[in-house]
Amino acid sequence: MGLVLFYILGTITIVAALGVVTTRNIVYGALFLLVSLSGVAGLFVVLFAEFLALVQLLIYGGAIIIVILFALMLTRETDFSTATEHRRWPFAALVSLALFGLLAGSAIGDSGKYNTYTRTGFGIEDLGVGLFENWAVPFEVASIILLVALIGAIVIGRSGDDEDNADKTGERGEQ
Repeated sequence: MGLVLFYILGTITIVAALGVVTTRNIVYGALFLLVSLSGVAGLFVVLFAEFLALVQLLIYGGAIIIVILFALMLTRETDFSTATEHRRWPFAALVSLALFGLLAGSAIGDSGKYNTYTRTGFGIEDLGVGLFENWAVPFEVASIILLVALIGAIVIGRSGDDEDNADKTGERGEQ
């Protein structure tokens, strides 16, 4: 049953990852990224890494996707008008497929070593106690850094609006 679930989640993750890189709409790309990251979190659950699954959902699935969507909302639509397709995409696709084949071949070739042991999960209670006793201060510092980055993105996004309003009214800051 675990192997079937692994293959289903792996397929969902790969299809969503292909959706991220092939879609032309960046909002759909962000949503595909959320599905792909959720699939990876499911794979962590199948592999008995519940904490990594939780971190995957909260930090990547939640915070990073929110930051991407905020960046999209704060970016002007005219900034995207210069983006064009490159003629080198077939070469990039070929290199990507070769790298995928190399990684898949090495994973399949070494799979006999890793399937001989029974894996057990690590207690999430012990992990939580260790995290909040030993790593509480770095955790709070990281949250403050993310907050400062979000405020900085808002300030940068708003400063362009003041210049646009100054051009329309003739004076800076007057609306």
